[in-house]
Amino acid sequence: MTITADNGKEFAGHETIKEYLNAEVYFAHPYHSWERGLNENTNGLIRQYFTKGSGFENITDADVEAVIHKLNHRPRKTLNYKTPHAVFFAEQEQEAA
Repeated sequence: MTITADNGKEFAGHETIKEYLNAEVYFAHPYHSWERGLNENTNGLIRQYFTKGSGFENITDADVEAVIHKLNHRPRKTLNYKTPHAVFFAEQEQEAA
């Protein structure tokens, strides 16, 4: 498993994430959005619900949770039409066994 991150401060704990998920962490070059394909794709999916220029002061936590649920339960071609939720929890069950 790999994670490709931005160079933002939100990934300051990348070593902890790497160890917890047993994943390699790579950092994209600044202004190279094509190096973060999943991130850019996810941004596009989120924009289906919260259009560009939306005022986030009117978006509730419940609104965000609803979108998270929809996206995590949406089949993805890259996952052989499984949902991210199903793939993640199947892996967690295998690790626990």
